[in-house]
This record gives sequence, C-alpha cells and structure tokens, in this order.
Amino acid sequence: MSTLSMKEQLQFVFVHGFQGWGSYDKRNQKMPYWGMRGGDLMAWLQEKGYHAYAASVSPDGSTWDRACELYAQLTGTKVDYGALHSKENSHERYGRDFTGQPLIPSFDENTKLVLIGHSFGGATANLFAELMAHGDAREQGVTAAEDLSPLFCGGMGERVRCLAALAAGQNGNSSYEIPDGYQLSGDAKLPWWSKLAAARFAKATQRKAGSTRNPRDCAEYDMHIDAARALNQRISILPHVLYLSVPCSYTQKNAAGHYVPEKDMMPFFLVNSAKMGQFSGTTEGGCTVDEQWWENDGRVNTISETAPFGAPQVPLDRENLQAGVWNVFPTYHGDHMSLQGGLIKQHDIRGFYEDLLTLVTSFEESRS
Repeated sequence: MSTLSMKEQLQFVFVHGFQGWGSYDKRNQKMPYWGMRGGDLMAWLQEKGYHAYAASVSPDGSTWDRACELYAQLTGTKVDYGALHSKENSHERYGRDFTGQPLIPSFDENTKLVLIGHSFGGATANLFAELMAHGDAREQGVTAAEDLSPLFCGGMGERVRCLAALAAGQNGNSSYEIPDGYQLSGDAKLPWWSKLAAARFAKATQRKAGSTRNPRDCAEYDMHIDAARALNQRISILPHVLYLSVPCSYTQKNAAGHYVPEKDMMPFFLVNSAKMGQFSGTTEGGCTVDEQWWENDGRVNTISETAPFGAPQVPLDRENLQAGVWNVFPTYHGDHMSLQGGLIKQHDIRGFYEDLLTLVTSFEESRS
C-alpha cells in the first residue's frame, strides 16, 4: 500500500479545447489556457499541493488524434496515430516525439489519472479513457503485436480514476448545423460590431487552406451532432470511473421564447450564441435540433454539456457521488471561456477548481 496521501497520488491532467494550448506551447507562457487573465492555474494548484499538468494536444485535430497525442505526452513517447487510422486519413503515422519530456513523472500500473477536459477536451478525454480500457480492435487487426501502440492494446483502464467535462459539447454543437446565410429573427438585438467580431473569430479558427488531411479527421467534423453521436456509440461507461460534468449557460429566454446572449458575453460569441438560441432543424443523420438546444454558453449548447445522450446521469450529490454515472453539476452561470479565467474579462475561478479537485480527492480517499 502506498504511503503517499491520495492528494499526492492523483495526477490531474487538464486537456484544452478547440484551438487551445497547453504547457508544451510557447503561447502558454504569455497567457496560460488554464487561468488566462487570472494567472497560471496549474502553478497555483501545484502550490496547493496538487499534481496538476496542462496537456498540449492538436488545436484543431480530431478526437482520435488528440487522444493519441495525450497518451504520448503522458508516457513520454512518440505519438503513434495508428497504422490504419493514418492510412485512412492521409497523414503520417507518427507525430511529435515526447521522449525525455513526459507530462507526468511516471506512467505505470500505479498511476491514478484525473482527466479534466474543457470544451472539445471533454471528448478527447472520453475517447482516451475508452482506448486505455479497451484499446482498438481495428488497429489490432492490421498491426503486428510488437508494432502496436500500447494505447490500442487497452488493459489500462484502471489508471483513469475520474473524468471531468467542463462546458464540453458531449453531444455535438448545433452551430455546425446552421446553414450559411441563416438570418436571425428581429427579436435578437445585437450591437452593430458583433458581426465583425464573429467574422474575425471565424477567420482565426478556420482550417488552414491547402490541407491534404481527410476533412473528416478534424475537430470541426467531430463537433457535428452526428459525429458526436457516432463517437458516443463506441465509448463505454467504465464502472470504476467518477464522471463529472459542468454545463454552462450565459443566455436568457426572451419574450419570443428564444435564448439571447447576455450583454457582457464575449464579443466573438454573440452572433453564434443568438443563432444557436433560435435555430431548429434536422441533421443529416436524423437528429432533431429544437428548443431544447437553444440555451447555450456562446459556443456550445447547454443540453450537450450535461452528459452523452443515453448515458446514465444524476444531479450532483456531493454526499453520494457515484462511479459509472455522470454526476452533473448545477449549470454554471458564465460563457464558454469563463471557467478558463476569461479570455477578455477576468474571472476568478481558483475557488471553483480547488473545490473540484478537493471533491475528487475525497471521493478517491473514500474508496481506497
């Protein structure tokens, strides 16, 4: 039995969202993704005695690619995207080599991982946990055992102890279903400059021209509702994992019944939020987008941030946390970047994270 306290045993690994960054990126030195204008959250948590680390996965990569990159960083190895996956998606099998620079001190049978994913980082963490537990039969079928990444072998699920999804669109994002030229109804009144801000954000986050990679092997594809549903169908609930989710909302219902963004929402999100707050339609795969999808945090639908559709979920009960079930926090009042510390307006989120990490640590102590 380990003589270390549970707080010392747990490795808290933070996984950023779409177009995000982490500790391996130079950008993180100027403005840390985790903490943003409020200062480096990782450094603050480490001062509190937590082993907290910020991963750096592909800003616009697919869920699969990001999960593979996360594994290489945790283990201090070269990224292996898999022989079959890389062939099917027209990119190199191997990526960056993290040998000698692992994200965490050690990765073995005693490792206890707590994965905290923001936005698209939630899907990344979820697929990573699935691969850790069960591997991938398709990669196993085409790759010799001695050439197969341990991630695709599975059998390491017990190392993942908790998965926390923060403002994570686990069921996709209706903004990717809204057709070009969609016109807002007159009841959504936005400042004149909001369209300019939205256009600048779209340009900054669009996929680079000339890419030869499969357009289905990227974040923007995986964030569609149908793609998220397909991913959820391959991911199982691991009975020993503590699942936590924190949905966010920063919209209000108006007289017309639509959801409109609160006035001080991030400028980049205003137009997108207003469109999501009134758009109805049907996806190519037959999923209905209706008023249940209208409430949002500017980037993601609140209903999508609770838990994967069909997965077991319960409202958070701090005295009776359950493994193998999504424990859903009360909806957090803030836009999509508020839990990051705020990209423009500073938010004090240190108390939120100290509470979250304390909650996870206490649960692990109770079952150790």
